[in-house]
Amino acid sequence: MAAVSVSPISQSPLATQVRSGTLAPELVRQAKVLHPVATDELRLLLLENVSQNAVRAFRAQGFQVDHFTKAWSEDELVEKIASYHAIGIRSKTKITERVLKSATKLLAIGCFCIGTNQVDVLTAARAGIPVFNSPFSNSRSVAELVMAEIIALSRQLFDRAREMKEGVWNKVSKGCWEIRGKTLGIIGYGHIGSQLSVLGESFGMRILFYDVVNLMPLGSARQVDKLSSLLAESDFVTLHVPELPETMGLIGAEQLKQMKKGSYLINNARGRVVDIPALVASLKSGHLAGAAIDVFPAEPGANGQPFDDQLNSFATALRSLPNVILTPHIGGSTEEAQRMIGEEVSSALSRYLNSGSSLGSVNFPEVDLRAILAEQRNYIRVCYVHKNQPGVLREVNEIFSPFNVEKQYSDSKGDIAYLMADIAQVTERDVELLREKINGTTANVLTRLLA
Repeated sequence: MAAVSVSPISQSPLATQVRSGTLAPELVRQAKVLHPVATDELRLLLLENVSQNAVRAFRAQGFQVDHFTKAWSEDELVEKIASYHAIGIRSKTKITERVLKSATKLLAIGCFCIGTNQVDVLTAARAGIPVFNSPFSNSRSVAELVMAEIIALSRQLFDRAREMKEGVWNKVSKGCWEIRGKTLGIIGYGHIGSQLSVLGESFGMRILFYDVVNLMPLGSARQVDKLSSLLAESDFVTLHVPELPETMGLIGAEQLKQMKKGSYLINNARGRVVDIPALVASLKSGHLAGAAIDVFPAEPGANGQPFDDQLNSFATALRSLPNVILTPHIGGSTEEAQRMIGEEVSSALSRYLNSGSSLGSVNFPEVDLRAILAEQRNYIRVCYVHKNQPGVLREVNEIFSPFNVEKQYSDSKGDIAYLMADIAQVTERDVELLREKINGTTANVLTRLLA
C-alpha cells in the first residue's frame, strides 16, 4: 500500500483510518511506477565504495548495479562507460569531456558528496545529462571535525600524542590555550559555516563570519564587511567555500600576513582555495601557530597511495612542520553522513530515471510533474531535453496537438531546456509516432518516453 501524507493536526475520519491502517487499499490513490519505453534494462555503475544503502535501494527498484570500491581512471571510464545509463561517484573519479563523449547511453550522474567540480557539468548539460549531489548531508560531520581541530591545535595535541608514541614524555603548557573567549572567523556562512557558528559559540567562542552575500547570523555571530577585518581579528580562521574561479587562492601570502600573529588556519573546503606553499612559509616563520588541512590541490586516487612531492611539491615541507594536522579528505567521512548522502543522491537519481524529475540537479533545469496514477492507463510521459532556442515549444506543441496533453511543464538553464509532458489515451502506434517526431526536431538533445 502506498504511503499517504496526512496533516499532523488532522482529526478527520479519513486521517484516522489512514493512521490506523484500516483504510481500504482501493481508496488510496497510488502513483504508477513508470518504465522506459523500448529501451535496455537500466545499468548503474557505482564507484568509490558508494554507500551500500544506495546499492540496495537501486537493486530493489530492479536496476542492474555494478559496484566497485575504488575510483576509475579516465581511460577505464572511456573503455567501459558506454554500457551504463547512470554513474555514481564520490570525489576522486573525474567525469571529463572525453569520458562524456564515450558515454553514449548515460542519462544521469550522481555525486555522492558535496562538490561537483570533479564533473564537467557544462558538457554534461549540453549532452542532456543532469548531475545530482548532496550539498548538505555531511554539514554536521565537517563542522564537528573543525571543532576537534580547533581544540587539537590550541593544545598542540597531535605533537604531544606523536611524542608519546615515540616514547618521549613532554608535558608543556607554553603555547597551549583554552578556546573559550577566543575569536573564530568563518569564511563562508552556508550550511557548514552556520552550524560551526553554533558549535563554536557553545564553547564560549566569539564568532565572526565573512560571506559575499548578507546573511542573518545565528546566535551572537557577527558578519564583517571585509575579509581583511576577519583575518585581523580572528584567533582561528576556517574556510567553507566552494572551488570557484573567484575563490581559487583566496588565502595567499598577502592574506596570511593579515592574520593575527599566533593564530591558526583550518581548511576543510577545497584544496585550491589556500596557497599551501605560502602557508608553509608563514608557519616556518612563526607568524602562524598551526594549521589543519583536510583537502589538497592534488589527492591520491586510492587509499594506500603515497602523499608525496610527486603529487604536491610542498608535501615533505608541510609534513615536517610542528602543530600541523593533515587528514586525507575525511571531513564528511562519517557513517551518518555517508548514509544520508547515499539516501539523498540515490533518491534523486531514481526520481530522474523513473519519473523524469530533475529536482536537485546542479547543471540542469529543475522540472517535475505530479505522478501519473496507477488507474490512469494508456498514459505516456515525454521527457524532452532540447537546445534553448526560439520556436521549440511551438514545434513540440504542434506534435502534441492531436493528443490530450494532461499536464506539461518546461524550464531552461543556460543553453539547455527541459520539457515534461503527460499525454493521455495513447496507443502503441501513437508512442512510436511521438518518439519519431520528437527525435526529429532540430533542437532535440535527448528524448525519453516513460509509461
